[in-house]
Amino acid sequence: MSAFQWIPDMPSGTMRNRALSKKLRYASIAETKGLQFVKPVDGYGRHQGDTVTIPRVRNISEPTSAVIGRNQKNPVDSLTLSTTTITVSKYGRAVEYDEETELLSLFDPKDFIQRSLIKTMKLVLDTTVFTTFKGAQIRYAPTSATTGTFTTNATSGTATANFNVYHCKQLRDYMAATIHAEPYEGDDWIGLAATKALRGVKDDAEFVDWRRYIHPDMAFYRAEAGMIEHIRLIEITHSNALSNTKGTGSVLGEVLVFGEEPVLMAEVLSPELRAAIPGNFGLQRSVGWFGMLAFGETWNTANDGEARIIYVTG
Repeated sequence: MSAFQWIPDMPSGTMRNRALSKKLRYASIAETKGLQFVKPVDGYGRHQGDTVTIPRVRNISEPTSAVIGRNQKNPVDSLTLSTTTITVSKYGRAVEYDEETELLSLFDPKDFIQRSLIKTMKLVLDTTVFTTFKGAQIRYAPTSATTGTFTTNATSGTATANFNVYHCKQLRDYMAATIHAEPYEGDDWIGLAATKALRGVKDDAEFVDWRRYIHPDMAFYRAEAGMIEHIRLIEITHSNALSNTKGTGSVLGEVLVFGEEPVLMAEVLSPELRAAIPGNFGLQRSVGWFGMLAFGETWNTANDGEARIIYVTG
């Protein structure tokens, strides 16, 4: 006896397949993690022009000796002030739809348009933040598993190897002993690493020894993979933020290591969703996001005591 089969006698299309899922599915985006490491400029906002000036105090040089001889005057040192500026820009995107779509669609277009716009907004702002970070003057290019080169003029050497534990140690020593960058939080610097760079660290046999002493509840940040030499490594999957294809033969994943207050945000209007006034007798609709802000390096220099960021690229 043959198995029962359902053989419809109607053509394909909605007459044959007319069921529609009651739930919309959304495409996923890369995680965005840059904004959490940016601090706003205090006291700046609306009605204060498009540019904010950031005052900065440079260090007083350490004297060879501070001993004062008998009948000598107390030596007077010079204290130098400097400034940097951040000028805000307008950011935004929108999606149009018509009333007919709203009347005929099972799903409210405002709902899925707004959700998709928020995703785009997060990606755009994340890319903008990382672009500011990557303006750093100090660059590092791995040239083998145990060698690498530093540059201090915002240009990069050619990377011929991926990032690993050795390179992480070199960055830590440079932050601590060469530019004396204050840690970002407590005793720790932050390392934002592209997936390929972090894979280079994870596959390094020495990483196991470092990971052994890290308990799961010690991870402060989302996607934190571990800490090496007081650098907390956090995975970045957004390729427009940090690339996985740098260096000879795309061998290198990019990394940013930074200390206290690396980037500041000047904000006049926080990014927000807005609905446009309907046009064409109310038939034409649109929803968009809009904001007015900018990001800037606190110290765009390679000077000792001032630089805050090292950018690993090649």
